[in-house]
Amino acid sequence: MSSNNQSLAMQRIAKLVDENSFMEIGSLVTARSTDFNLTAAKAPSDGVIIGHGLIDGNLVFIYSQDATVLNGTIGEMHAKKIASVYDMAMKMGAPVIGFIDCGGIRLQESVDALDGFGLIYAKEVAASGVIPQICGVFGNCGGGLSVVPALCDFAYIEESKGRMFVNTPDAIEGNRVEKCDTAAASFQSENNGCVDGIGSEDDIIADIRALVGMLPLNNEGDVYTDSCEDDLNRACNSMADMKADPRFLLSELSDDHVFFETKKDFAKNMVTGFVKLNGMTVGAVANCSTVYDAEGKKAEEFALSLTAKGCNKAAEFVSFCDAFSIPVLTLTNVNGFKNCMCSEKKLAKALARMTYAFSSATCPKVNLITGEAYGSAYVAMNSKSIGADMVYAYPDAKIGMMDSKIAAEIMYPGADAKEIDEKAADYEKLQSSVSSAAARGYVDLIIDPADTRKYLVGAFEMLYTKYVDAPEKKHGTK
Repeated sequence: MSSNNQSLAMQRIAKLVDENSFMEIGSLVTARSTDFNLTAAKAPSDGVIIGHGLIDGNLVFIYSQDATVLNGTIGEMHAKKIASVYDMAMKMGAPVIGFIDCGGIRLQESVDALDGFGLIYAKEVAASGVIPQICGVFGNCGGGLSVVPALCDFAYIEESKGRMFVNTPDAIEGNRVEKCDTAAASFQSENNGCVDGIGSEDDIIADIRALVGMLPLNNEGDVYTDSCEDDLNRACNSMADMKADPRFLLSELSDDHVFFETKKDFAKNMVTGFVKLNGMTVGAVANCSTVYDAEGKKAEEFALSLTAKGCNKAAEFVSFCDAFSIPVLTLTNVNGFKNCMCSEKKLAKALARMTYAFSSATCPKVNLITGEAYGSAYVAMNSKSIGADMVYAYPDAKIGMMDSKIAAEIMYPGADAKEIDEKAADYEKLQSSVSSAAARGYVDLIIDPADTRKYLVGAFEMLYTKYVDAPEKKHGTK
C-alpha cells in the first residue's frame, strides 16, 4: 500500500476521537480467499479499520471503511472485523460508530461475502436497544449495504461524496441520474426517513461527537449525561410568540439553549431531537406549523395536521428513547389529519404505530399543549389518555373534539350566524377550553409560557425513578 492508503479512513477516526485515544485492532487481518487473483490484491486491514477510542472521555467502538483497499468492498474477513467490533461494544456497553465508504460486496468472495452481509445485519439487530449505533456515509453505500445505516439508530451522509441507494438512479425505470439523483445526500435526507443530517465531513463528525455526549452509553446507562450551570428557574421569554416553530421553544427551554435535532430534513412538520434539563437528556417530539430562518422570517409553513411521514418519524424516535430509558417530552399543537389520497393509503397504519409507541413506552412521559389539541390527533400525541405521566398546557390552549364553530354548525345545522356564534362560544367554554380539560383531569396544570423550563425540570426530576411492571409477553406487533 502507498502511504496514503489508510490515511483517509484513519484521518476520520482521528477527527472523531479524543487526541491519541484510538487503539486499532486487527490491523494484520487479510482476506482468506485466493480466487480470481485476490491473493495479489491482499492488503493488511482488508479494507476496514476497527478499534476503540474516547469521545469526551466516553468509550466508543469504531469501524471505518477504507475505499483505497480493494475499493472498500465487503468480504468475509472484512465483515468479521466489523462483527467483532459489535461483540466488544456489547460486552463493554459502549456505542458503535461506523464510517461507510464502500464499493459494495466483494465479487471474488461471492457467498462468503453475502454471509458477511448477513453477519453484520445480525449484529446490528442484536445490538439494537442495547447500545447506540451511529453511522456516517462518506462514500458509496449501495444495495444491501444501505440496510446498515437504516438499521443504525442515527445516520449521516456527507453532502458531496456520500451516496446511499438500494438501486442506482439509472437502474430505476424512467429515471436517470441527471433527472433525479436518488442516491444524493439531499434526496435521501428528505425522503427515506433514516438520515438524521447531511453536511461536510467535519460537520458530521462534530454532530456525532455531540450526539455521543447526549446519549446514555447503553440501555443501563444514566440519562444524566452532564452537569448543569444554567438557571433551573430561568424564564423562557417569547415562548408564546414562537410556539409555531418548536425548534425555538426547545432551544429556549433546554440547558444553555442547546437543541440537537434528528432527521431534520424529513417530515419537517414533526420535529424530533434531544434537549437537556438540569443535565438530564430528554427526547422531544413536537408538532410544527412554521419553520423560521436564521433571521426570524418564515421559511416554510405546514398545516396543523398529522402526516404518515411525521407519525413514523415520531414513532421511531419514541421507541429509541424508550429502549434507553430516555424521558420523552411532547409539544402538542395539532388539530387533525392530512387530508389527501396519499394519506388515506398510509396514515392509519402510521398513526397506529405512533400511538403504539407512545402508549407502550415505559420511560417518563410529559406532554405540553402549546396551542390546539383537537380530536383523535391530540389523543395520539402522548395525551393523558394513552399514558402521559404529566400534562401541562398554556392558558390559551384549545383542547377538545374540534373547533368550536365547526362543532356548533354540526349540532345546529339550521341556525343563523348569530346563534352559531353564541353556541360556539358556549361550546368552547364548556368543552374546548383548557380549564374544562383540567377540570376533568386531562391536564394536570395550566402554566405560563415563561415558566416552562421550571415546570419541565421539576416534572422530569420527579419522574426519574419511574418504574412500570409491564404485562408479560414476548413483544407487541406494531
